[in-house]
Amino acid sequence: MANHPGRARAAARELGDVPTQLAALEHMSVPELAEKYRELYGEPTGSRNKDYLRKRLAWRIQELAEGGLPERALAKIVELGDELPERWRMRQAALHPTPPAQKRDPRLPPPGTVLVRLFQGVEHRVTVREQGFEYQGELYKTLSSIARRITGTAWNGFLFFNLQKPTGPQPSPEAER
Repeated sequence: MANHPGRARAAARELGDVPTQLAALEHMSVPELAEKYRELYGEPTGSRNKDYLRKRLAWRIQELAEGGLPERALAKIVELGDELPERWRMRQAALHPTPPAQKRDPRLPPPGTVLVRLFQGVEHRVTVREQGFEYQGELYKTLSSIARRITGTAWNGFLFFNLQKPTGPQPSPEAER
């Protein structure tokens, strides 16, 4: 959840009497709770669960009125890292987003590799790029889209270009001799 300090401060000023605000939550409908959530958090809620929204809003009202966690507690949360409960890690990730590391599929050869496939007597060459694949001067996101273009039917790109790792039992090296 994103922090919007200006909006949060304005909401805190408008809160007024905390006990009155907390009591008012009990009589609100789900759409009213969702609107209050938007006001206090500065973003829409993904939940339509009345009890959940009441709890989150009650916590936020008290946080805005009395302050959030002390810096020392926040530092300890960061220090604990992976030992934290999942909900704390999710909150920290929302407050301090990091770009997701893109994992490269282990079946793919390194960028620059040219994949060659003979299909119906025609040789097709695909160059593996850092972000996708190049075929006949065009960039594609997936090998499957290239296989579909070549064959006119849906294909698993890894199978079409013989990059799929075999799934059945494998012969031992001694058996190949």
